[in-house]
Amino acid sequence: MPYGIYIDHDQTIYVADYQNHRIIEWKKGETNGKIVAGGKGEGSQNDQLNRPSNVIIDQKNDSLIISDSGNSRIVRWSRQNGRDGETIISNIRSNGLAMDNNNYLYVCDEEKDEVRRWKIGEKNGILVAGGNGKGNHLNQFNHPMNIFVDQNDSIYVSDMGNNRVMKWMKGAKEGIIVAGGQGEGNSLKQLSGPYGIIVD
Repeated sequence: MPYGIYIDHDQTIYVADYQNHRIIEWKKGETNGKIVAGGKGEGSQNDQLNRPSNVIIDQKNDSLIISDSGNSRIVRWSRQNGRDGETIISNIRSNGLAMDNNNYLYVCDEEKDEVRRWKIGEKNGILVAGGNGKGNHLNQFNHPMNIFVDQNDSIYVSDMGNNRVMKWMKGAKEGIIVAGGQGEGNSLKQLSGPYGIIVD
């Protein structure tokens, strides 16, 4: 069951293969993928993953950043040796990952209903959106699932439980609704449990 997907600048595709507990790399033009993280069965050892839900690339460190949701951690996995990963954030239930141009990592915490920005190596991230408990006010989320960061450091969050997409400008105390927010439904003004997001 593929969950998250990331396309690198050379059009290599990385897929978080959720139920097979691995990350698969597909090079452009190839008919078979290659396991580049996990693939050693479900588990919590450094060479294992447990239901990975998303993957992005840290270009600066030439590594994969993986939301290892079953282990409630974010791991960094070198693209050079690929044998095992390093836990960089612990005790976080996350699907959404993004990285900005300054190499800050943004993580959606679906249990705390917030988004934090992390400098790799830091112990605590900085709250940048939500953090006011579960709810439907403009300063709250209800299961934020995925995230996109634009060149102005505005963040876009698929707020699944509220059936909307929110935009938080850099430094804002609340977001604005940019899609949905009209209750769950199938009209062109509504969304139903939005999960992924990307901004062109």
